[in-house]
Amino acid sequence: MRAPDFEELLKVLHRQQPSRPVLFEFFMNDTVYQLLTGEKLSPDADNEEHLRLLIKAFYAAGYDYATIPSWLYDGLKFPVADHEKKASISLNEGFVITDRRTFESYAWPDPDKGNYDVYEKLASCLAPGMKFIACGPGGVLENVISLTGYERLCYMLYEDEALVKDIFDAVGSRLLRYYEIIMSIPSIGAAIVNDDWGFKTQPMLDPESMWRYVIPWHKKIVEVIHKEGKPAILHSCGNLSSLMDDITGFLQYDAKHSFEDSILPVEQAIDVWGSQIAIMGGIDVDFLCRHTPEEIYARAKALIKKTGCKGYALGSGNSIPEFVPPANYLAMIRAAGE
Repeated sequence: MRAPDFEELLKVLHRQQPSRPVLFEFFMNDTVYQLLTGEKLSPDADNEEHLRLLIKAFYAAGYDYATIPSWLYDGLKFPVADHEKKASISLNEGFVITDRRTFESYAWPDPDKGNYDVYEKLASCLAPGMKFIACGPGGVLENVISLTGYERLCYMLYEDEALVKDIFDAVGSRLLRYYEIIMSIPSIGAAIVNDDWGFKTQPMLDPESMWRYVIPWHKKIVEVIHKEGKPAILHSCGNLSSLMDDITGFLQYDAKHSFEDSILPVEQAIDVWGSQIAIMGGIDVDFLCRHTPEEIYARAKALIKKTGCKGYALGSGNSIPEFVPPANYLAMIRAAGE
């Protein structure tokens, strides 16, 4: 088992050459965590027990950090209505804001009242050389869509622009304060700003709306992260080709995560954007599910050879959900550990 060293990950995030291959994953799943650690979660395991297992698993797999998912502690959450939850969810379920009245009556959360002790409490679980990477409770656009519903938001853009701006500002200002709080925590070495912006063919909103409502808040969030001397990683799904110049230029994100072969294979993304921004992960989740461990290993080794890991960390295109065969995930990370 190799010793973790967060400085190696920082080299990648700064588009420099690490001394060895570096792994990156947003999150995995309990099956993989238990497999990596050889430990079982108790049936009544609480969030803290999940997090302790997660940290051990990231260490056992060879990561230089552990990601603490925001949904496993009480920091900031935007409550929505109960709705059916399956392997995928509708963008039009659970909404609670439909007009000015429901906007003003919504119980907006206060990030200053969040419980962020989890980072201090669990810092002792990190192996020497490791740090935490913090992520958000969803992003600016994601949370607005959850509160309004996607179709309703599209109508609002034409029917009541003032209300749309107020909703985005209410969400954006709270997320900004959330990142101000967590980035001051010493055990956190970098941040993921997770905010899905696109569908398979294009962004969810038109460019003018992205620039009016979404991008300004991301600019402020990245500035807060950089003010603490820490890198900002954008995790955003979908086809963002039309926005990549803004992501790498105006927004000054240090790294981009989430890639799909059906949109743009990571090998091509490296060729197009690798000189402007660090590329994290990228082995398509569908590829991880459908191909053999040998094929996955070969692709991972080819990515390491192609990049020399300069500005590149090996990992999936999104995350490791339960339906990814554990043997396939292990084949991918084995390519970096050898």
